[in-house]
Amino acid sequence: MGWYSDQVVPRVLVAMMRGREYQQLRARTLAGLHGEVLEIGFGAGLNVPFYPDRVTRVQAVDPAAIGRKLAAKRLAASPVPVEFAGTDAQQLPAGDQSVDSVLSTWTLCSIPDPGRALAEVRRVLRPGGALYFIEHGLSPDPGVARTQRRLTPLQRAVAGGCHLDRPVGQLLTAAGLELTRLQTYYASGPRAQAYTFEGVATRS
Repeated sequence: MGWYSDQVVPRVLVAMMRGREYQQLRARTLAGLHGEVLEIGFGAGLNVPFYPDRVTRVQAVDPAAIGRKLAAKRLAASPVPVEFAGTDAQQLPAGDQSVDSVLSTWTLCSIPDPGRALAEVRRVLRPGGALYFIEHGLSPDPGVARTQRRLTPLQRAVAGGCHLDRPVGQLLTAAGLELTRLQTYYASGPRAQAYTFEGVATRS
């Protein structure tokens, strides 16, 4: 990662994504987490205050080193132990079928190969384990989708590789995950950036 992606983008994301709506969405998305959790895109630890009591440990994966510094206060206040376990969601540090839950919040947009990352998610989940996710991605509205495709090159350049136009539901099912809950909607903000996929996908 370059200096801009490693040092600037994480700080900007913290400023943008800690408001009340994001807090409500995080609380709802994380409610089902339990046991041994692997979180991809840990970032500055904005999810830490919302880990349920049933979570016993979290393995954190994120490419930006600054995240650990930005997360320090949240980690100090959390009863859930967090271990920084890796930097690449495309090559997860956990063993086969070794975690109960995987968490991804606004992360799949910036992974270079999301299909490879989701195959890794399926690999590390125990049978019956689940991926809990909230992501932005490709809108079914043709006009919005055209705008998303047009703006994605700029978005990638200024937002750490973020894509606006990834078909999140299709990526999940193509990786062999079964969508057991899926809500799609426009969150607050410009429609090209706000089409949201929220739900649970299990390892079948």
